[in-house]
Amino acid sequence: MAHSNNKMSTPLSPVASSSSRRKKSQVLKPMPPLRIGMVGGGTIGGGVYELIMGRLKEERPYSPRSSSKHSKQSQVCRKRPLWITKVCVKDLSKPRSFHLDEEITTMTTNVDSILNDPNIDMVVEVMGGTGLAKKVVEEGLMKGKMVVTANKALLANHLESIQGLVNQIQEAQDKQLLQHQQEQQLYMYNMPLPVASCFGFEAAVCAGIPIIHTLQTCYAGDVIHQIQGICNGTTNYILEKMKNGASMEEALLETQDLGYAEEDPNEDIEGFDVRVKICLLAKLAFGLTVPVQDVPCRGITLLERIDFEYAKVLGCTIKLVGTAQRLHEAREWDGPLSVYVSPLMVPKDHVLARISSHGNAVAITSANMGTCSYLGPGAGRFPTANSVVADICRIADGQQGPAFPIEAPPHLELDLDYIAIFYIRIPFQDGLGIIKRVGELSEDCGVSIHSILQTPIMDRMSADFCVTTEECKVSQVEDLCEAINQQVDFCRAPCVYMPMMREIYY
Repeated sequence: MAHSNNKMSTPLSPVASSSSRRKKSQVLKPMPPLRIGMVGGGTIGGGVYELIMGRLKEERPYSPRSSSKHSKQSQVCRKRPLWITKVCVKDLSKPRSFHLDEEITTMTTNVDSILNDPNIDMVVEVMGGTGLAKKVVEEGLMKGKMVVTANKALLANHLESIQGLVNQIQEAQDKQLLQHQQEQQLYMYNMPLPVASCFGFEAAVCAGIPIIHTLQTCYAGDVIHQIQGICNGTTNYILEKMKNGASMEEALLETQDLGYAEEDPNEDIEGFDVRVKICLLAKLAFGLTVPVQDVPCRGITLLERIDFEYAKVLGCTIKLVGTAQRLHEAREWDGPLSVYVSPLMVPKDHVLARISSHGNAVAITSANMGTCSYLGPGAGRFPTANSVVADICRIADGQQGPAFPIEAPPHLELDLDYIAIFYIRIPFQDGLGIIKRVGELSEDCGVSIHSILQTPIMDRMSADFCVTTEECKVSQVEDLCEAINQQVDFCRAPCVYMPMMREIYY
């Protein structure tokens, strides 16, 4: 056989001799650290700093394959050490909740000293807001740096521009990788491939629950029908207290005293925080960008103790839930995409009903796996920092998949007039013919009543009864409630409505 003089590298075999591996290990040089510039040094930033500099600043050996009893030595790979070399904060004199390693890290108030530093490989944004944070994320990407953010509001409000930038960079990386492989024919067994994605945002939704990475990677061969999430621990805590007899005001005051709710709690109790998060989950699950401000959003401010009494009669509890689903009128999972936030009647045996205190949970219903649930802490210094660090490690090690892996089917439309079964509470002053009148108004609005419930009347001038409906559109329920509100002879306050889980009936 003729022998070619062309020299071509070949893939390193996992069964190469132990002597050759030992020779190679003798010439391995220390891996250079991946240098990180972090913008934000508050609660979350401090947690990230402690995790990185306390546990990951040294080179990290690992074995991709466990040793068997037949092999003398396992194949050892290495992961780069991680260093946070700069931290940008507003006020250098403010005390920090973490110990600064001054031999490695410098503090600054100038964000451009991070963005323009050629020695910084990755930018981590944990400052919050949508002004300067947008500059940090977008300029970091444009300057060729890897970027990790925990900023849900930034992503939800500027998702199209950020996705376009990430896709542009990823396409350029793919071309560069293909050209490199074609020209060099170089494949290294013990090194990761170049980074597939330069962008991570795991901590933006549900803090310590790895729901972003799960949606990016674990449903590639599946079809998601529905996502329902308890994504705000403050409101979940308030609803737990109300279920046990507290008023809305009492429960909110307690959460503020404990430090869980802000002085201005509207982002939480009006559902705006959950709305941002469900839009991000919908993007990952269905590929469609949902305008945040268009999403129907009802908070928990209108709920009263009587609603929890009726929930108990119905075998349910009440949770503030963000929902994204493709439910057709014929109860098939092939309809348009609906996204909304609302208090929800949840059966007591459902996993979401069992989430207590400040916990978060996401339930995903899909074609292959039915319903899978993901539970964990929805806030806190180290749960959130853990998700930020997980993104940092995946990107640094070349293991991060595409940030937005799903493209929406061409025929998928957004329909925010969602379909559900509903609970409607009607506050009334007692009189004749009230039930009859409500039935007539329901018929006029195209709403079919499933049941009518009423607790014993203790005060004839201040009572409540509720109706549950068959499946209908939310706009029909809104029309019905508006029509009932105009019945001044018996309606003493605006009606309260909320969807109910389909599992209650079907």
